[in-house]
Amino acid sequence: MSVNYEQNAMGVNLSDDDESESTGQEDYGIPPPKIRKLEENQQQTHAGNIESVGHGGDEEQPQPEPETGAANTFVVAHHYNELKEAGRKDRLKSKIFFMRNFNNWIKSQLINEYMGKIKEQKRVGDAIRVLDMCCGKGGDLLKWDKASIAHLICTDIAEVSVEQCQRRYQDILKRAENSKYAHKFTAEFFACDSTLVRLRERYKDASLQLNLVSCQFAFHYCFESLAQADCMVRNAAECLQPGGYFIATIPDAYEIMRRLKAAGPGQRKFGNDVYSIEFENDADELPIFGAKYQFHLEGVVDCPEFLVHFPTLVKLARKYGLQVLRRSTFAEYYKETLPHGRHLLQRMSGLETVQVNRVANDPEYAHLKHLAGTNRGKPVGTLSKSEWEATTLYLVCAFKKCKNTWDANGKPLFEFED
Repeated sequence: MSVNYEQNAMGVNLSDDDESESTGQEDYGIPPPKIRKLEENQQQTHAGNIESVGHGGDEEQPQPEPETGAANTFVVAHHYNELKEAGRKDRLKSKIFFMRNFNNWIKSQLINEYMGKIKEQKRVGDAIRVLDMCCGKGGDLLKWDKASIAHLICTDIAEVSVEQCQRRYQDILKRAENSKYAHKFTAEFFACDSTLVRLRERYKDASLQLNLVSCQFAFHYCFESLAQADCMVRNAAECLQPGGYFIATIPDAYEIMRRLKAAGPGQRKFGNDVYSIEFENDADELPIFGAKYQFHLEGVVDCPEFLVHFPTLVKLARKYGLQVLRRSTFAEYYKETLPHGRHLLQRMSGLETVQVNRVANDPEYAHLKHLAGTNRGKPVGTLSKSEWEATTLYLVCAFKKCKNTWDANGKPLFEFED
């Protein structure tokens, strides 16, 4: 399978013989000018809140208490509770069928990468425990099954989604009973808002230590307020064993702001025929927390979301002993992991197979025009321009739980490597 993307059309120039890799490293402390301005404004108007984020080794700061309610909690929960589970025939008709498969492949690559790191640290047969935070309808259950974990905790804000997730788990168990060699893992399920509730108090065993926490395409909801973001990060960190990982896929705030700026002066909306983003307020007045926009993705999402200011996320994470390891855009991560993930990408139908000659006049595939000669007659794996623009709104990130000692007051002193 040949894969080709043109830099100016699809954001990455990639071919089978391209061996370059993205490091995934950026200067998190120096955001682009517009984001930096937002950070300065926020520090001026909410200085006390920002300082309370703190670092693991800083002077003790008051803990922000989770709010009793959040303005968008019920909106988001209602949206996902009402979202019907589409069958395969309906999914095949979707404009974003291949993009959704591509995103699923990205998640698989991310999970496999950090499950591999965990297994390198453990002895054969040691139990691996995972929290799937904002699990949705259980789209990653098979990934956890294939990873041979021992125990899984699934939680989501939408009760209907949790019920569907639990039913999928029961189906996995039934199939396992009919197979002599099938892997079985225990699981627990509960519905709650991870931005407002301490998850540990909902676990069957509050002393449980986790090896991995995963939050896929949902972490951005916590950036409605500092209290919610702090609660979410605490939930991700506090039960992780030292050496455990927190992994997530989130919208790339810098890319969103870049596209908004490119839309023109005074514009609050941009997108294409499969997605759109519309801000409530002028871009020059967006705060670090509560930078709200309405996100629409064809047939999947239509609800409010919030920009995640990554330097602030890094600072919050350090407060709870999480050290950032990776921040890679989907385009970067695709390029980096394709050499060893190509076969899986093909099996998951993560790219559409097209004949270049047949789509030569379609603007959605204009990025393939650079193929010359006999290559134009060969099938090529690609995404449409609209799908690529939608998927490259996102990034992957990963954090590692650091070891710690305790001071005389019982405060953790984390051993960061930097």
